[in-house]
Amino acid sequence: MSELNKLTISDARAKLRAGDVTSVELTEACLKTIEDAGTLNAFVHHTPEIALDQAKAADARIAAGNAPDMCGIPLGIKDLFCTKGVPSQAGSAILSGFRPEYESTITLQLWDSGSIMLGKLNMDEFAMGSSNETSTYGNVVNPWRRGNDDAALTPGGSSGGSASAVAADLCLAATGTDTGGSIRQPAAFVGITGIKPTYGRCSRWGVVAFASSLDQAGPMTKSVRDAAIMLAAMSGHDPKDSTSADLAVPDFEAALTGDIRGKKIGIPKEYRMDGMPDEIEKLWADGTAMLRDAGAEIVDISLPHTKYALPAYYVIAPAEASSNLARYDGVRYGHRAKLAKGEGIDDMYEKTRAEGFGPEVQRRVMIGTYVLSAGFYDAYYRRAQRVRTLIKKDFENVFDAGIEAILTPATPSAAFGLGEMADADPVQMYLNDVFTVTVNLAGLPGIAVPAGLDKQGLPLGLQLIGRPWEEGDLLNSAYVLEQAAGFVSKPGKWW
Repeated sequence: MSELNKLTISDARAKLRAGDVTSVELTEACLKTIEDAGTLNAFVHHTPEIALDQAKAADARIAAGNAPDMCGIPLGIKDLFCTKGVPSQAGSAILSGFRPEYESTITLQLWDSGSIMLGKLNMDEFAMGSSNETSTYGNVVNPWRRGNDDAALTPGGSSGGSASAVAADLCLAATGTDTGGSIRQPAAFVGITGIKPTYGRCSRWGVVAFASSLDQAGPMTKSVRDAAIMLAAMSGHDPKDSTSADLAVPDFEAALTGDIRGKKIGIPKEYRMDGMPDEIEKLWADGTAMLRDAGAEIVDISLPHTKYALPAYYVIAPAEASSNLARYDGVRYGHRAKLAKGEGIDDMYEKTRAEGFGPEVQRRVMIGTYVLSAGFYDAYYRRAQRVRTLIKKDFENVFDAGIEAILTPATPSAAFGLGEMADADPVQMYLNDVFTVTVNLAGLPGIAVPAGLDKQGLPLGLQLIGRPWEEGDLLNSAYVLEQAAGFVSKPGKWW
């Protein structure tokens, strides 16, 4: 059977259970496709032996009956997840050579469910970036192209390798992480689905930390149904993570009824930004009409503190990063700088961090250290935390008023060219997160769904934001939007 790598999780599950295909055949198809897609630079650590061993075990489990939904499904794993005995560098030179002796909780749950690890995926260094141009492995390339233009485009970031791999059918799905939009923005740029669950739904243990109060892992998939299936396998309480919620994991797939009649969907006026492209405006209006036609009640809402979200985020996230990244000093693991005669431990710290961290990480560590320093803590960090509380209260007020989901654009534009923002003010790059950071600041679930193409033939996505712990309800709204939009476009193969 050809092109097995193009299957969705739900289709592959059906074929595996029916005996039409084996996990080994599925895995071999993906491994061959990965081998031929080096130009995309999505996979950076390959694990074919592990994959085939896991596939054989999955086939035996399926044959025995009662295998979990994810059993036999080949996945790509973002390089931020620690995987036992396999390089886990978080896209950074400072972790070169690091092979953990332990498995992250989420990957362990996926392997326990019978999933297959094809390899590790490229990403922005320590998840800091919106274009996957800060990685020590080099840039990831978006499989989409603009019309007849051969210019390489960004797949978004930080989960750019995950986005590119899923869009190009190198794997059936991938893990991503989202600190300010790093699942949803890349998903929108490549025409796939990406969900950031409620903060605490998925364990953070064994996931390299960027900003601990914002980071959350989630699935990046080819459909909303696939996202529901994979999220269930990734979710659950973990006593090793103090922020993990001790809540039962619902059957997210069962929530996909396709019925949203009477549901109140909010349209926030503050997301209508000055200079928003007409195509994004139209996409948003079209999405609103689709939900209204499906029986939802559309309500104009206000989230008054939205304009402060980006500045607050870019104080809080670097502050937490400067604290989290202090552990990388060259003493215990990873890169260690060579010292000249007479140089001491302080010189080693300084040189190791200067050599190991890239420019964007250095920038954010310095910003974070500055806003936490004596004399500036109250002026910046404490004030940003107060703003965060106000943003969270905005959402609470809207949900208390009966709104069940909020529809917004996922990104302010389609994918841009690699290098196009290289000389721009860094703030221009940060503006890519304008529609997504509020969700992380408030700890809410958010999902990006592909909903159309721009005039150059590039994917555009819409975002739905849900109530805390109501991922099932959110996925159902996204499922209705997905069905109505009917997005089936795929990038033409050029790599």
